[in-house]
Amino acid sequence: MSFFKNRTVIGVICIILSLVICFAVTPLFNKSMSQKTEIVRVVKDIHIGDEITKDMVRTVEVGGYNLPDGVVKDTATVIGRFASADMVPGDYIISSKIADAPAAENAYLYSLNGEKQAISVTVKAFANGLSGKLMNGDIVSVIAPDYRKQGVTVIPAELQYVEVIAVTANSGYDANTGEQTEDEDRELPGTVTLLVSPEQSRVLAELEADGKLHLSLVYRGTKENAGKFIEAQDELLAELYAPEEEDSEGEETEG
Repeated sequence: MSFFKNRTVIGVICIILSLVICFAVTPLFNKSMSQKTEIVRVVKDIHIGDEITKDMVRTVEVGGYNLPDGVVKDTATVIGRFASADMVPGDYIISSKIADAPAAENAYLYSLNGEKQAISVTVKAFANGLSGKLMNGDIVSVIAPDYRKQGVTVIPAELQYVEVIAVTANSGYDANTGEQTEDEDRELPGTVTLLVSPEQSRVLAELEADGKLHLSLVYRGTKENAGKFIEAQDELLAELYAPEEEDSEGEETEG
C-alpha cells in the first residue's frame, strides 16, 4: 500500500514540476531569447593596426541571448581606436580586439609628424642588408657603389647616419624586431624601412632606381645615443641644403 502511495506522491511532484517548467521557467527562457540589444558589427575589412573609422562599423539589433563576453555595443567606443586583430564584415567587435594605440608591428608609422618620412629600400642580396641582422632603432650608413655613374663607391653626405624603423620580409610581415625566434622560422629581410628627411628620400629613391645600395651598421644601443647620430646628420643636411643668402645690397644698379 505504501508503495502505491509513494508512486502517487512522486507522480504529483512530477506534475507540479512540469507545470512550473511550462508556466514559469519556459516563459522566462523565451523572454530572454526574444530580448533584443544593439551591438557594433563590422561592415568593411579591418586589418590589424588599422584605425577604425565610422564607415567600417555600424550598430545592429540582435538577440541578446548568448552574446560573447565583452561585445561592444556603442560605436563611440571603437571609432578612432585601433584594431588589434583582423576583422571581416559580419564580425562582432569584442573589446579585446581594439586598442588605444596601433599594433606594435606598424606603430612606427603612426609616430610620423610631417617633419620626416618613412621610405623602404629593397635588400637585393642577403649581404646588402647586413645578412639579416638589422633591427629597429639601428643607425646605418647607406653605401652607393658607382654613385651617379661616376665609377666610385661613396657614402652620400645625406645618408651617413640614417635610422632603421622596420625590417620587412617578402611576406609583408616585419622581421627582426628584437624578438628571439627559432632559426628555421626566421624570415629573411626583403626591404628595410628608414626614417629620413625629404632630401634624403630623394637620394634613396635614386639609389633604389639604380638598384645599387648597401647598408652598414654604425650604431646599435640606447635611443639617446642613437639620437646623437641623427642630430649630427640633421646638422649636415641643414648645411647642404641651406637656402642661398640673398645679396644684402640687392642687385647692382648701373652707375
